[in-house]
Amino acid sequence: MQASVGDELLVHGRTVGHHDRTARVLQVLGENGTPPYRVKFEDDGHEALMSPGPDTVVRHREQRG
Repeated sequence: MQASVGDELLVHGRTVGHHDRTARVLQVLGENGTPPYRVKFEDDGHEALMSPGPDTVVRHREQRG
């Protein structure tokens, strides 16, 4: 997985009743765009350090338009 500052991470809910969450990448801490990332979740403003798993999709800025 590779992301840049400003990209969004879409984290799919893993269990019934858990909704998808979107987080904006604030800082890339790995080399060449790899995790971990410092992110801010859009639903509650929580900031976290994240190493996304297979349930996460990157939405690059240029793809969102």
